[in-house]
Amino acid sequence: MIKFLDLQKVNLLHQQEIENQLLKVFRSGWYLFGTAVKEFEQNLANYTGAKHAIGVANGLDALRLIFKAYIQLGIMQKGDEVIVPANTYIASILAITDNDLAPVLVEPDIDNYNIDINKIEEKITAKTKAIMVVHLYGQTIFSDELKQLATKYNLQIVEDNAQSIGAEYNCVKTGNLGDAAGFSFYPGKNLGALGDAGAVTTNNDNLARAIRTIANYGSEEKYINKYQGLNSRIDEIQAAVLNVKLTHLDNENQRRREIAQYYSNNITNSTIILPKHPVNEKSHVWHVYVIRTIHREKLQEYLTKNEIQTLIHYPIPPHKQEAYKEWNNLTLPITEQIHNEVLSLPISPVLTDKEVKTIVEAVNNFEI
Repeated sequence: MIKFLDLQKVNLLHQQEIENQLLKVFRSGWYLFGTAVKEFEQNLANYTGAKHAIGVANGLDALRLIFKAYIQLGIMQKGDEVIVPANTYIASILAITDNDLAPVLVEPDIDNYNIDINKIEEKITAKTKAIMVVHLYGQTIFSDELKQLATKYNLQIVEDNAQSIGAEYNCVKTGNLGDAAGFSFYPGKNLGALGDAGAVTTNNDNLARAIRTIANYGSEEKYINKYQGLNSRIDEIQAAVLNVKLTHLDNENQRRREIAQYYSNNITNSTIILPKHPVNEKSHVWHVYVIRTIHREKLQEYLTKNEIQTLIHYPIPPHKQEAYKEWNNLTLPITEQIHNEVLSLPISPVLTDKEVKTIVEAVNNFEI
């Protein structure tokens, strides 16, 4: 079986380096707020070009903390609106509603699956305070027009950067394009920990300080609590692992681009719609390689029989989830089409050329 993602192989690539760093943490006797976390925060800031990086417990917390900090700083208040893509993983929206803010769903562009920037302005009201852009599947979504729109209406741009670390727009990395960004280092991400971990990046000193404080029980000084905070932190073990893997990220992202290019150049099955993005540009790091077909279930079953594992990102859109049943009657046709047709092929730094060719041959041989 060709696995969709072989995490064991991914991490074994760096086994000796990771083991050395884990042993160092173990022997240090310091497991939270230590040297490894400080190093990772600085390394991540340097990598993205952002002034501040704050390690947190996971990607959802990263986004939650951004909005909590904006509320504490008086930039937002409960009931304010945040524009967000309708086609996204539900965590993007959970971060908004968790803060009693109101998500405003915007349809995606059918060609790139990301939020359609041309549809944002019509959704802006007097209560709109932010635009969340989700760099979905590893592809950057940003533009000068988006920045001008945010300036025109005095809106914050929040990046959900869970899937696209290392991607760029005009030579600026994601995580340093908007006003703040949330990262996920879930093990399956391009930069994955050995458990849960996340981070926030920003160039705003006050926002960074508020996020760091809220994430530490709302406390800057022990036993003195400025905010009603929470406990969200990255530990020394995960930071040590990420410090190792960050040094290999660009090379591994480039390998993903090579695989994506081979797929795009060689998959010729007329029943399948391929990604339209130029595959070797730095604006895409190919967290997943997503194809579309109206015959998805048959194709997935066929590939499974041919010992090729695939996944669906994602089968049910947020507005059709029971968690948001107040939206269940909404009709968002582009989002729904995408969720009904997408299928992700295997892609990772450890996928061999032989496996890639086997996948392409199997896809091309698929018949209705």
